[in-house]
Order: sequence, then C-alpha cells, then structure tokens
Amino acid sequence: MSESFDNPRILLIDDDPKLCRLIANYLYPLGYDVVAEHTGYAGLNRALNESFEAVLLDVMLPGLSGFDVLRELRKQSQVPVLILTALGEEADRIVGLEMGADDYLPKTFSTRELLARLRAVLRRSALTARSQEPPRDAPIVVGDLWIDTETHRATLNDRLLVLTPVEYELLVALARAAGRVRSREQLLVEVAEREFEAFDRAIDVHISSLRRKLGDDPRTPRFIETVRGSGYRMLKPELPALP
Repeated sequence: MSESFDNPRILLIDDDPKLCRLIANYLYPLGYDVVAEHTGYAGLNRALNESFEAVLLDVMLPGLSGFDVLRELRKQSQVPVLILTALGEEADRIVGLEMGADDYLPKTFSTRELLARLRAVLRRSALTARSQEPPRDAPIVVGDLWIDTETHRATLNDRLLVLTPVEYELLVALARAAGRVRSREQLLVEVAEREFEAFDRAIDVHISSLRRKLGDDPRTPRFIETVRGSGYRMLKPELPALP
C-alpha cells in the first residue's frame, strides 16, 4: 500500500528505550523516519518545534504525562496523535480521545496492528490537509453548517471550526447522510478505518467532542441526534411553513 507521504517523520514519545528501538527498527525499512524521546517535556518540545506527520504518545511518562503532552500539543498543533495505553485501561483511551487523540493502541499491540493504525491516521491527515474531493461533492450545507470538501474546511455561521481529522471525516459522513441514521459500526469502518469492537466507545467520544465544537446540546440537538440502539443522525433543518 502506498503512503500519503514520502518518508513520513514519526515522533515516538515513550520511556521504554527497548520498545522505541523495536518500533523504529520495524518501521524504518518500510520508509518511516522514527525519532524517539523518552520524557514528556522533551517530546512536547520536539513536537512543537519540528515537523512530524504523526506522534505515537505513551500515556505513562516521567515528568509530564502523555495526557499533559497531548493537552499542550493540541493548543498549537493538529498533528495526528496515536496514544499508547496499558491493556484494558478503557479510561485512558476515552480521556485521550476526548482530548483530541486520533486513535489509540493497547501496549500489547502487534507490529502489523501498529502499521495499520499508523497508515489510517496518516491517510486521514492527508485527506484533511489536501483537497481530494471532486468539485461535485462541494459544498455540503446543513442549515448554518457549511462544509467545503475541496479545501477540507467546515464553518458554522461563517466561523471556522477547528476539527481533528477524525472529527472532520465524521462530520462529513453524517452530513452527507443527513436525515439518515448511521450506526456506530458504519462510522467506525468509514471514518476510523478499523473493524468494530464490542463496547468500543471511540465514535461516542468523537461525537461528544464534535457536538461541543458545534455548540450542540444532545438533549435538544440542532445537528447531531442520538438514535438509541441505532447510532447517530445529522438532522435536516426544518423548512419554513408555506404562507
């Protein structure tokens, strides 16, 4: 499979030098340039001052935790972030996604799964950064929400929405199907590019973040409605009554 970048630079922030060497040695022959830092402070400084296509971020770091790194990074950068979590720590995954991580990977991951997740976040980042949608698909308009798929920009009442790549693709998927229910399984496959896992809350977390950015109240939604037992639906604006 071809990559969206030539020799993508990956920043790996993890305090386990052995794991860092294993990941770097696996990815290097595949065309990736992996740079490793072993503390939160050093990793954050490098992420903010150098150019990387993606960041692999461990949650448990000395000095500055992975969550603190992610929080500070998201203030200045939308670089794709894949968080590394301990096995079974669902809370870590949810917190990371809520803070703007693009995906997560349990620390028991295989190298093949790491590569698949990394390729997925890089593809989404490339689609967000460059226009790859045909003109016939632009724009998508839902009430005051305007999505320009040529520039990958979304605005609400002429105010630019700052979205992560996953949030943008999720918004497009729901807006294109406005009025129709999209199940969590469908959204995971279409947007997150991975198979549905039982009790996977990744889509719910991304929807919650997207709602906040839209100023949407889930109890009285203007845009995204929860359809219990089914999934989510983008609401179509009501047409004014005829005189």
